[in-house]
Amino acid sequence: MSAQAPTIPLLTPYKMGKFNLSHRVVLAPLTRQRSYNNLPQPHAILYYSQRTTNGGLLIAEASGVSDTAQGYPDMPGLWTKEQVEAWKPIVDAVHAKGGVFFCQIWHAGRVSNSAFQPNGQAPISCTDKPLTPQVLSNGVDVAEFTPPRQLRTDEIPQIVNDFRLAARNAIEAGFDGVEIHGAKGYLIDQFMKDQVNDRTDQYGGSLENRRRFALEIIEAVVNEIGADKVGIRLSPFADYMESGDSNPEALGLYMVQSLNKYGILYCHVIEPRMKEAGVKSESAGSLLPMREAFSGTFMANGGFDREDGNNAVAEGRVDVIAYGRWFLSNPDLPKRFELNAPLNKYDRSTFYTSDPVVGYTDYPFLETTA
Repeated sequence: MSAQAPTIPLLTPYKMGKFNLSHRVVLAPLTRQRSYNNLPQPHAILYYSQRTTNGGLLIAEASGVSDTAQGYPDMPGLWTKEQVEAWKPIVDAVHAKGGVFFCQIWHAGRVSNSAFQPNGQAPISCTDKPLTPQVLSNGVDVAEFTPPRQLRTDEIPQIVNDFRLAARNAIEAGFDGVEIHGAKGYLIDQFMKDQVNDRTDQYGGSLENRRRFALEIIEAVVNEIGADKVGIRLSPFADYMESGDSNPEALGLYMVQSLNKYGILYCHVIEPRMKEAGVKSESAGSLLPMREAFSGTFMANGGFDREDGNNAVAEGRVDVIAYGRWFLSNPDLPKRFELNAPLNKYDRSTFYTSDPVVGYTDYPFLETTA
């Protein structure tokens, strides 16, 4: 009698709310900058369907909640009827292969330039503190940011409402749910982090005040589409875009404890030890207290490989893991993990180009490389 193959933790089924996932390898939301004029394009149908497995979870790239949300060229949006219609065939293609499809909704805040803003106005943020120029991931180009305008207290409900409407539009487009982008130095993260937020009203100062904006958005979105269709992404330990916090452990724990009262589906947290540009940065912070405090599905992201991912699932540190660069370059990543097959290397220089094929849908599958 032949020995049974060992169980691969990443490939075990998992029930996430009402969704029966066939494995725990999630496509992370990845900015690809191929949605010309903020409109999702037909070439995204192939890109997402290539990465779809029956019962697999995919999270679509960050999609702007309004015309003030943009921070980079050719990002998709969810604030117009035309954008909703453009998303529909993409969502249909994922569902046709049995995938579960969420859309990340975001606002860049001060990580923007007046060139991306309506009428060339200043970007909006919790602050008027400017962001210094940043070297892009290609290590060559430098992004320049226009000094932001601090939102007035009476303007904040409008931004909250933009997230609510974008969530409704996502459901209308056919998505199974939304992930609110509260990470990586964008608008919600700007409000949460004390390195950025210098407000003196009810949205600044104390930890309770700094998380108010995020929780108002969560409440509005939950009331609009239901808690069982809502996730959030957080990065308390990171200081992307000069958005660090003096006490990330307290911030992370306070946020997940606050999330519990809304009963949202999942919390997606970026690991303290995120590997950026091939460099693994260790942090003193651990996600375990957040994992133990959160009552829903706990998802992690940040430089995981097959071994790291299997260990994290086996040890109960996470429920599911979002893979970015490796899923980008290996459309059949779950199959490769199953067979422990070699992985295609990713080409960083084509992450954010506008080409509808190169670096997008031309990474080979196992059967074409065998």
